[in-house]
Amino acid sequence: MALRRMFLHWLFPAAFVLPLWLFVGWIVFSGGSAWGLLWLFVAVPAVFISQLVLTLMVRARGSVRENRAVSWRDLAGLGIWQVVIVALGFFDSRVFFPLLVLSIAGALVLFWSSLAQLWNEARGAVTVLHTTDGTAYIPPPRENREQTRDAEVIVVPETRRRD
Repeated sequence: MALRRMFLHWLFPAAFVLPLWLFVGWIVFSGGSAWGLLWLFVAVPAVFISQLVLTLMVRARGSVRENRAVSWRDLAGLGIWQVVIVALGFFDSRVFFPLLVLSIAGALVLFWSSLAQLWNEARGAVTVLHTTDGTAYIPPPRENREQTRDAEVIVVPETRRRD
């Protein structure tokens, strides 16, 4: 649970750190090639926006807010995707293209996975019923027995002291 909680706290900073790493990696490992710079102008905003969108989708789920921890599925998927992005920052020409394809496919898979988890959690939150003529309505909430029970009320009158 502690690992999943730490990972939840890492998601927002990762939206800034990972694009910064790509920029630093381009300076250190790429040697300043023009193609690398062109790729960088596309990759940095793409990584920033995709990490931010995925983070917001993960944090939108009720179970994540309640437990203050990501799911194991989120931890594995986002963790592997972030490792692939870090590996891209080394700009090794032997594995660059396969890592690029893997990072793009991973972002798409993570988006749909997060959307499915969000949908599954939100789907059970509201029950919609239909009348005989087909009109849909949301039933009123059931009253809790403890709330309907008459509570004892104690009234304390206020008296003023006169000096």
